[in-house]
Amino acid sequence: MQELYDQIQVYLNMEDEIPFKEFQSFYKKVIDFLAENAEDLDEESLWKALFVVENVISNAEGRANDTRGGEAKKYAKMASRLQLWAKNFGARLGRAGYTEDDINDRFNVMFAEGEKQHS
Repeated sequence: MQELYDQIQVYLNMEDEIPFKEFQSFYKKVIDFLAENAEDLDEESLWKALFVVENVISNAEGRANDTRGGEAKKYAKMASRLQLWAKNFGARLGRAGYTEDDINDRFNVMFAEGEKQHS
């Protein structure tokens, strides 16, 4: 999970958007990792997984709205497929005692870490 977390931090702190094929490749790496490992994630990895998934969803939704044709549909489908993972991870963190505010606070810390590392 650390590798995917590190990569999303790089992407989030780039000046330019990555091309569709690179976005799709990263999405597939995330999906493949989650399919193999989601049930075994420890708490720290669960936080990172939720951060990665939420950011891919957000970016895919934005690109779906800004793009036309087949790529727009593919972006929308990527976002949709990751929604279930986001809900699963959010529910698991909720069962661990975390609130929505805790998640937002932790994400702010994670965004700041990425900005610090990549500035």
